[in-house]
Amino acid sequence: MKLALQAGGSVELSEAAFGREFNEALVHQVVNAYQAAGRQGSRAHKSRSERRGGGRKPWRQKGTGRARAGSIRSPIWRGGGVTFAAKPQDHSQKVNRKMYQGAVRCILSELIRQNRLIALDAFSIDAPKTSALLDKLASLDPKPEGKLLLVADGMDRNLELAARNLREVAVRDVAAIDPLSLVSFDQVLMTVGALKKLEEALA
Repeated sequence: MKLALQAGGSVELSEAAFGREFNEALVHQVVNAYQAAGRQGSRAHKSRSERRGGGRKPWRQKGTGRARAGSIRSPIWRGGGVTFAAKPQDHSQKVNRKMYQGAVRCILSELIRQNRLIALDAFSIDAPKTSALLDKLASLDPKPEGKLLLVADGMDRNLELAARNLREVAVRDVAAIDPLSLVSFDQVLMTVGALKKLEEALA
C-alpha cells in the first residue's frame, strides 16, 4: 500500500503491517493490559491481626451492660483494623507477543483509514525551543490539530526538550511507542524512518 507524504509524494508500506482489519476486542484487551501493568498495586491496610495491641479482652463477657467485646482492635472500634484489608497485588495481565503486535497493527491501520496518521520525510528543529516547535507545526499544511504524538526514528533531544512545555504534544521514538499512546492522541505525526522501522518490527 502507498501512504501519501505530507509534503508530497508517497511511501510504500506493507499491507501486513499497515493494512489490517480493525479488531476492537483485541485492541481493547491489549490496551487494558497495558494500563493494568502500569498500576503500582502497593496499597495496603492493616487487618485486626496486624494492629498493635488488642490481645486482652477489654471487659468481662457478661454483667457489665455493655456489648460483648473481645479486642480493642476490632474493625468496629476506633483504632481497629480494616474489615477487608487491601493488600499489595500484581495487576498485570498476560499478553502474548503476537497479540501485542497484532493490536499495534490494527491501531496503525485504523489511524491510516481515519487520516489521523501523517507521514513526514523528516521532522526536526534547530534549537530546543518551544516556539521553534510551534512554528514548525504551524508550517505544516494542513496544520495538525488536537493532541499530537510525534514519532521519530530516533530520539531527538531538541524535540524532546521543546515539547516538554506543551500539554497537547508528546515526542516518542519508535522503541517507546505503545498501544495506549497511539489511541490516546488525535493525530500521529511519523517520519518515514520511523514507519520503516515499525514495518520491519511488525513484519
